[in-house]
Amino acid sequence: MIKLHDKYFKPFISSEEIDSAISKLVDQISTDLGDEIPVFVGILNGSFMFVSDFVKKYPKPCEVTFIKLASYEGLKSTEDIQRLIGLTQDLTGRTVVILEDIIDSGKTMFEVHRIFKNEKVKRLVIATLFYKPQAYKEDFKIHHIGMNIPDKFIVGFGLDYDQLGRDLPEIYQIITTEHMTNIVLFGPPGAGKGTQAVYLRDHYDLVHISTGDVFRYNIKNETALGLLAKSYMDKGELVPDEVTINMLSAEVDKNADAKGFIFDGFPRTKAQAESLDELMNTKDSKINAMIALEVDDNILIQRLLERGKTSGRPDDADESIIKNRISEYYQKTAVLKDFYANQNKYFGLDGVGTIEDITTRLKLVIDIL
Repeated sequence: MIKLHDKYFKPFISSEEIDSAISKLVDQISTDLGDEIPVFVGILNGSFMFVSDFVKKYPKPCEVTFIKLASYEGLKSTEDIQRLIGLTQDLTGRTVVILEDIIDSGKTMFEVHRIFKNEKVKRLVIATLFYKPQAYKEDFKIHHIGMNIPDKFIVGFGLDYDQLGRDLPEIYQIITTEHMTNIVLFGPPGAGKGTQAVYLRDHYDLVHISTGDVFRYNIKNETALGLLAKSYMDKGELVPDEVTINMLSAEVDKNADAKGFIFDGFPRTKAQAESLDELMNTKDSKINAMIALEVDDNILIQRLLERGKTSGRPDDADESIIKNRISEYYQKTAVLKDFYANQNKYFGLDGVGTIEDITTRLKLVIDIL
């Protein structure tokens, strides 16, 4: 991750991927133009690295020139794009290939067409290294595209954020939610995880996502995902991780302005933990920590037996069932402990003491994330 001015950016497209996209464009355009000697026109400032690498690879004679147009101020595309540096050569009857670094809304291309309207060129070809199909608003044909990308702000390889980042050999994507605190909260049955989750939710203004609650909501409301999950459950089969992740993704999307999330009951396996990492990455965020409340087995058994006197839950009243539940918890969390420990994100906390004592321990961890 890098910081430019006040914004953070994460790696998005490697230099190897950029080089491959340029090679693809060179092959397409050289085949398209045959033996013609084209005039390649780069759009400054962003395209200087792209044009340089492109013409180095181009296998036939060509001419190169540049025009410059105002395109961005900070993160937003300006409404008024003006021609700042014009062409200095006669292009009558020539094939002109515009080499643009990125096409998003298409405002720059509108101005390019205006510039060349009276130049009497033989043919105007538009080529771009990066293209945002979701953002494109014009109807001009784009003849050659190196790579389609999502409608996110990027820097690097000639592209800038307030003049910084043009020199980077890779592409970085802006992170819009770097402030979020996301916690995976674990604890064996009887550890008091539910009580602490409620406190952390309220104190840090986080969203508590319980996998069990999410399943019950989707099934009760007969959502598409709920009906799909129920179809597996009715057959006695495990619900695929993909379905669960999609449910969690929908919950995260419902709370797009959240300061962070507490994940309760998920993940349970390494594969699920990897899927959760991928999910948070798509949201420009990450899991900050796995926090596990650690309590001696004998204390857990006594707590659950005591709770069973009033909870009405049969699995809180049978000691053998309780022991099996605790054993299953340790088997599942052992793998996850290693997964998050390898990322320096695992925190095991003493879960014995008053509710206030345990809360204080949790806060000491979360406040340093």
